[in-house]
Amino acid sequence: MADKTLKVRASRRTGLALTLLALAACSHQPQPAGPTPEQTRADIERLLPPSASDRRGWAADIQVAFEAQALKPSTENLCAVIAVIEQESNFQADPQVPGLGRIARQEIDRRAARLHVPGFVVDAALSLDSPTGKTYAQRIASVRTERELSAVFDDFIGMAPLGQQLFGTFNPVHTGGPMQVAVAFAEQHSRAYPYARDGTVRQEVFSRQGGVFYGTAHLLGYPTHYPQLVYRFADYNAGHYASRNAAFQAALNRLVKTRLALDGDLVDYASSAAGQTELAVRSLGSRLNMSDAQIHDALTQGEQLSFEDTEVYRRVFALAEQVAGRPLPRAILPGITLESPKITRHLTTAWFAQRVDERRVRCMARS
Repeated sequence: MADKTLKVRASRRTGLALTLLALAACSHQPQPAGPTPEQTRADIERLLPPSASDRRGWAADIQVAFEAQALKPSTENLCAVIAVIEQESNFQADPQVPGLGRIARQEIDRRAARLHVPGFVVDAALSLDSPTGKTYAQRIASVRTERELSAVFDDFIGMAPLGQQLFGTFNPVHTGGPMQVAVAFAEQHSRAYPYARDGTVRQEVFSRQGGVFYGTAHLLGYPTHYPQLVYRFADYNAGHYASRNAAFQAALNRLVKTRLALDGDLVDYASSAAGQTELAVRSLGSRLNMSDAQIHDALTQGEQLSFEDTEVYRRVFALAEQVAGRPLPRAILPGITLESPKITRHLTTAWFAQRVDERRVRCMARS
């Protein structure tokens, strides 16, 4: 009996050793390599819409953006970037904006009125010669692109006596380039920029390579649990996690009397007072068994993935699903109307996201 037991133990040890050897062999199997830069660029050229010119140049800039940020160049990811570029600029590195000079002058007049600066003073300041030899008024009247307009404002802020009073150091052109990415976002993420920079981050945003790099980072460079890319497209327009936060607000609407706007804004950072969403959550404090301070701390994570791990997020959805009697979506398209002097018709974040997603689908079909 003892001999039999020893044989069984030996057999088990042999089996374990063979298993470990097999696992070790598997771990040393060469893993499939990702596509080479050349292969990725070729893939991008095939995916670009027929209207895109300089296909090789666009493909190179998109490939570098993915490689520098260690993003997976899957067809879906590549098409997501291509769809945003097509929507925002139709593959024009520095797209023209109709009536931009008029829009810019109206912005100056609005700011002057808010500061109670008389119109004749503004006219006098704009009649000064700029560094190009033309007056500021002449340059503003002739601008066709946001890059040109941004350069005028940079000169005006630095040179004209009224520039600092009207604008301080704030250039009112806050988005630009082929993906219409925010200058502020680019300035916050400039350390990873893979190109040598001669000018400012702002100036790089208006270039093709800079606009593509920072736009790709804004679109794909943050983690989500979204089931579809359309929610990333909405976030691209409304801010990171706006789609998730709008779903949270929709869940809140099932629990409180106040009808919250589904805008994805959980905290009013422009005021020291609590915003509507925060007040709504506070009204549930006893049901959530949480203090106002705990609620505020959770809501301040609204621009991070970690908000989904907070008790506020979990308990609000649990209560709302009890009321609804069914699971509720964790992402919806925000209900935001797009407002900009450049926009001449009623558009929404949902419209933008769906339009970009249609372009993504067409891109996928080209693969």
